[in-house]
Parts: sequence; structure tokens; C-alpha cells
Amino acid sequence: MTARSLTALPVYNEAEHIDAALAGALSYSDEVLVVDDASNDGTSELLAARDDVHVVAHLRNRGYGAAVRTAFQFAARHRYEILVTIDCDGQHQPQLIPQFLEKAARFDVVSGSRYLRDFPGDSDPPADRQWINRQITDEVNRRLGLNLTDAFCGFKAYRVEALRGIELEDDGYAMPLEFWVRAAEAGLRIVEMAVPRVYLDASRSFGGSLDDAERRLEVYRGVLDRALGAAGGAPTALEPSSVCDS
Repeated sequence: MTARSLTALPVYNEAEHIDAALAGALSYSDEVLVVDDASNDGTSELLAARDDVHVVAHLRNRGYGAAVRTAFQFAARHRYEILVTIDCDGQHQPQLIPQFLEKAARFDVVSGSRYLRDFPGDSDPPADRQWINRQITDEVNRRLGLNLTDAFCGFKAYRVEALRGIELEDDGYAMPLEFWVRAAEAGLRIVEMAVPRVYLDASRSFGGSLDDAERRLEVYRGVLDRALGAAGGAPTALEPSSVCDS
């Protein structure tokens, strides 16, 4: 029996991309949710005209992490078994959604990795993003006993039942780091799946001071430190640790 699944897209000011992103997601998903993080560029109006997707709208802009948490809550409330998250900016290929779903039958978290292996036509990542990703991924692995190659990829599949009891607080782009701490603490079964590196607009802003690479790294480390502190240091329920899979 096929697990009941949902694909969720956290969006903020994606009027230029939303229709194409939803066309792709709907081609490979049973049901689709858009979490609109208080867009003000016409995205909300485009979504209001559709009747083929679920929409949850934040009344104020809360951040990427908050949008993903809303997707977690929606999936749990409506009793989906597997939740896939995919970005709206063209970085992620919706045709890979069935592969994520297949792996989610055996793992609690299937996490996309842009660095697990190379694909023909891969984009060169922006140097500052690759550097920060490598620094933080190494720290996550060392401090949590994991074996990740990409700590930040937003293309993931989660078994919804495994998310119960995972409490997250960070509203911003550092939320995945908090998630890895909680996942390690809970002993979730984690696997990576290789995905192509696609950067259609490498100049996209993180917003405010986070556009400065050093400041962004400082924020990420602060969130990781706080999450570990709340867990009482290095989590102890670390088996099985993550494995890598292409």
C-alpha cells in the first residue's frame, strides 16, 4: 500500500517562479502544500486563484525555518505519512520526488546532498556558500556523530511520525542545524540522496546582515551551539548514524 504523501514548498516573494514550481511538484506528487510566508510581490494573489494546492499563509514574514515548521504541523495534523520539502526557486528537480518517497519507506529522513557526487551540468556553487556549507557540515558531523555531506539542502523527505516530539525554534535559514541536533538526539534513521547542483540565481539574498558570509557563519554556529546546549551537550542517541547513499 502506497504511503500517503505531501510535497510542501515554503515560499516568499516567488511570483516569478511559483507557477512553474507548482507544475513540476504536481506532476510527481499526490498532494501539494504551499506555505506562503507573507509574500508581497503577487505570489499570494497567484495562489489565491488556484484550487489544486493547499495553501497556508503566514500573516507576517517569519522566515524559512518557520515556514518548514508550518509544513511539519500541517502534515501531522492531516495525517500524511511522508512529507517532502522542495524549494521554489528552481534549484530542486521535482522528478526526483518519487526517489525520495521510495527511500523514505526505509528511513526517517532522506536528505538531498549537492556534494555527495557530481552530475553532468552541475553548477559551480557560490564560493562563500560552499565554504560555509563545508565548515558547518564538518562541525555537525564532528559534534553529532553524523556522516553528512550537505547540512543545508532543503530537498528532503521525512516520515511524519518521526517528526513527532521534534521541537524546533529557529525561524531562519539556520533551522536545519537545529533539526540535525534534534534528529541525532532522537536517533532518527538518516540517509542522504545525491541531487544535482543547480544555481539559477547565485546572487539571491539571504536578507540583511546574513548576506555577509562571516556574519552568516557566526549565526549558524550560534544556533548549533544553542541547540546542543539545550540537548545537554552532544546527543547520546546516535545510532544508527547517518549513512550516505547515491
